[in-house]
Amino acid sequence: MNRRALLALPLVLLAVAQAPALAADWKKIRIAVEGAYPPFSEVTPSGELKGFDIDIARLLCERMQADCALVQQDFDGMIPALQARKFDAIVASMSITPERRKQVAFSDKYYNTPARFVVRTGSNLQITPDGLKGKKIGVQRSTIHDRYVTEMFKGAQVVRYTKQDEVFLDLAAGRIDATLQDSVAADVGFLKTPLGKGFGFTGPFYDDPKFFGDGAGIAMRKADTDLQAKFNAAIKAIRADGSYKKLQDRYFDFDVYGKDAATK
Repeated sequence: MNRRALLALPLVLLAVAQAPALAADWKKIRIAVEGAYPPFSEVTPSGELKGFDIDIARLLCERMQADCALVQQDFDGMIPALQARKFDAIVASMSITPERRKQVAFSDKYYNTPARFVVRTGSNLQITPDGLKGKKIGVQRSTIHDRYVTEMFKGAQVVRYTKQDEVFLDLAAGRIDATLQDSVAADVGFLKTPLGKGFGFTGPFYDDPKFFGDGAGIAMRKADTDLQAKFNAAIKAIRADGSYKKLQDRYFDFDVYGKDAATK
């Protein structure tokens, strides 16, 4: 390379850096999913992803006529990885909360269910700050349940896990006393399994939007307003034409769309 070319190179790089990014056509979308949150997202023994989140993602992509690739990611690392452009959207039962809105944009909600505590039957635990003082409460890290328990049950010992199934394993083994999580995930993913025998729900339903958000939405980078619009239009379309209900009825015997309550 000659001297003139070397001198010009910084100007070229500056021009490239300052040039506006090309608009995406969103024909190809990378979507982060968890794979460890049944019945919303799990991995079969053969290694395939399945669940309500998985099927919703695929249904929305079909409606948007987009070729979507699903990328597995631990829940607590999803937003940083989204910001690092490892994928374009998150479909992982992520609650639409004010704190998360500061970091990412959300679609309209695509489902909404409340949270509840699960304890061993007959434990007689009182679900109050005094009743759980000194007790171990298991939660999945970086979820709305983690935030709520940390703020409202200050006398308890909060034990945090990467995956929800790890919480259930320790609850069954007696290493924690209680757990707070989505009521549907707890029912299907634990209470209706052999591991959940001898356990049950206790205490109230939790759905205060201040803590639990406005339902589960699809998270995207704030700059991707065109992608947000596409997802919102697709959600509206599948709700209107009955394909949402058809999919929902494969997993639930109630309206999972619900009111503006809680998920993760």
